[in-house]
Amino acid sequence: MKITLKDGSVKEYAEAKSVYDIALDISEGLARAACCALIDGEVVDLRTVVDRDYELQILTAADEEGLAALRHTASHVLAEAVKNLFPDVKLTIGPSIDTGFYYDFDHAPFSREDLDALEAEMKRIIKQGARLEKFTLPREEAIRLMEEKGEPYKVELIRDLPENEEISFYRQGDFVDLCAGPHLMNTKGVKAFKLTSSSMSYWRGDSNKARLQRIYGTAFSKKEELEKYLAYWENVKNRDHNKLGREMELFTTVDVIGQGLPLLMPKGAKIIQTLQRWIEDLEDNEWGYMRTKTPLMAKSDLYKISGHWDHYKEGMFVFGDEEKDKEVYALRPMTCPFQYYVYKASQKSYRDLPCRYSETSTLFRNEDSGEMHGLTRVRQFTISEGHLIVRPDQMVEEFKNCLALAKYCLETLGVNEDVTYHLSKWDPENREKYIGEPEVWEETQDHIRRILQELQIPFKEDVGEAAFYGPKVDINAKNVYGKEDTMITVQWDALLAEQFDMYFIDQNGDKVRPYIIHRTSMGCYERTLAWLTEKYEGKFPTWLCPEQVRILPISEKFSDYAAKVAADLKKSGVLVTVDERSEKIGYKIREARLDKIPYMLVVGQKEADEGVVSVRSRFLGDEGQKSLKEFTEQICEEIRTKRIRKETVQEEIQQQS
Repeated sequence: MKITLKDGSVKEYAEAKSVYDIALDISEGLARAACCALIDGEVVDLRTVVDRDYELQILTAADEEGLAALRHTASHVLAEAVKNLFPDVKLTIGPSIDTGFYYDFDHAPFSREDLDALEAEMKRIIKQGARLEKFTLPREEAIRLMEEKGEPYKVELIRDLPENEEISFYRQGDFVDLCAGPHLMNTKGVKAFKLTSSSMSYWRGDSNKARLQRIYGTAFSKKEELEKYLAYWENVKNRDHNKLGREMELFTTVDVIGQGLPLLMPKGAKIIQTLQRWIEDLEDNEWGYMRTKTPLMAKSDLYKISGHWDHYKEGMFVFGDEEKDKEVYALRPMTCPFQYYVYKASQKSYRDLPCRYSETSTLFRNEDSGEMHGLTRVRQFTISEGHLIVRPDQMVEEFKNCLALAKYCLETLGVNEDVTYHLSKWDPENREKYIGEPEVWEETQDHIRRILQELQIPFKEDVGEAAFYGPKVDINAKNVYGKEDTMITVQWDALLAEQFDMYFIDQNGDKVRPYIIHRTSMGCYERTLAWLTEKYEGKFPTWLCPEQVRILPISEKFSDYAAKVAADLKKSGVLVTVDERSEKIGYKIREARLDKIPYMLVVGQKEADEGVVSVRSRFLGDEGQKSLKEFTEQICEEIRTKRIRKETVQEEIQQQS
């Protein structure tokens, strides 16, 4: 047989060989570094036997797939360590992920002390260097093996496998785990690892199933790579809005108020107010929207018409019992049914369309407690929501305009390069989740696909991510940990107008069903604040800062001049404060830098005599003296245009005096 290698060279063998043996034949060093391989482009285990002509590429930890195999092996080492220290634990799954690996266990929460003990046990296992041996079993024998080991989750996984699926296991010493691989040849290949955290999870990601404990870790082939990653990870944690936002006093949470119900503090509230006023003025004055204000709750009757009661009730806060109470109410999880009745309040002709309704909507969703995180996943939130009621012939153009508005908002915020676009489609294999006929779904999805292609927007297609009444474009962004969240949505709805008996009168005097676009222009304000906090590490663009200028008098003698400067800036709409503390000017400057203030104006005798200010900024450091008029015009222009200035100077704190 002929084996064609990556460089084009060919190895010939008279008999079948394992991938590992071929690697060993090429070089001992390659065999030692090998993690898995590609055979004709398919990832395979090193134990795979090659018995015919193939294209073969040996993969090491320098390759994405090779590093994944190393980390997968590390997850098995973790599982063995957990079973050694906590024999009663039940195993579930433990894959590799982009940042390392995790393993889910049916067990009580793990403490940091537990993780430290597990790391020590993992080192002991790795040092022993047990070989990982792959074996397969017939279905019933595989089930019996896992039943004997008291692993009910593994039994469930086996039972769910197709009848003809090969059921494979890996053994390392006395530890055996159900797994398809690939894995390293022995545990010693895991040379550098760290258990980073633990958290709650659900079996198979279903909140109705067992609560599990997930241990996260990472692994590399070299200690230096691990140290570099951990330093990076420490920086990531410092940028986490959940940490940074609390330190900056943007928001806080209180147990007695409830999980997922954050309190926006004055600084955070000011940023969201700025965003909200910008979006409302933008939509109303430039994009032709009409503003509505609708109730925060409604009777269940409304949600039964829309279909939310049947398809979304578990995600709603419901008041009352349908069997006992005459009327049952629920807090609104979305605004669309309310705005439909604004539309229906008067008869519309084809000349009245499109009707573009927008609302700054406070919504409520009964998110699971395990999903709560800072401002990104909450139970009460506010969004820049809108619904467009359009004629069918207007649908494509209006949909494009909604995408254009979303793109404009992203560009203004400086995050347009940080997002990905997704066509979220229905799942025809899960019909009960959706309303409407298959041909309607396929037609609307094709429309969206063509729009994205025409606009030359790269996108992915996600099956099963559509809302129950229509496909959509989701614009997603990753947080500092790499988790993707939806920031903006534009949705095509050809179904709900029928359920609400919405119509317009066409040119012939006939009643015609309109189409509906559900959209957000910027999305959820709380989630956007979290995103921007992480993006800018708290150093927001000047127009968004809750404190844009801090005036620093050198001594109390210049407080009056500082107050005059502040008053003049306030008249121009600048958010300004005066630091009147009896502290040295160097200390005040350091404090302002730590508070991430865009501009500091130092004032003393010379500034007071000449009517000027000494400007220091986050952007250029010492910008020198400027007249108050010049500085005011400069910062007002920056705020008006929403300019995003680059940080071109990195002054050390100790040099700021």
